Amino acid sequence: MQTIDDFVRLVRDELGMPLQDHEVESDLDQLPEWDSLYLLKLVTVLEQTTGRPLPVGRLLEARSLQEIYQLAVRT
Repeated sequence: MQTIDDFVRLVRDELGMPLQDHEVESDLDQLPEWDSLYLLKLVTVLEQTTGRPLPVGRLLEARSLQEIYQLAVRT
C-alpha cells in the first residue's frame, strides 16, 4: 500500500465497504456502514499488508479513514 488510492481499494476489497473517494476525509461516524468491527478488521488487514504492528490506541482516536491511512504509512 503506497498511496491513498491503494488504501481506498484495500478498504473496498477487504471490508466490502462501498467507499467513495471523497468519503476518505469524512468523519467515521458519517460513513453509512461504518462500525467498530470495520475498524478491527481494518487494523488486522493493515498490519498484514504493512508487515508491522500499528499503534492501535492512536487508530482508535482517528476521526477519518484519511487519519488511519496516515498513521498506517507513517508507522
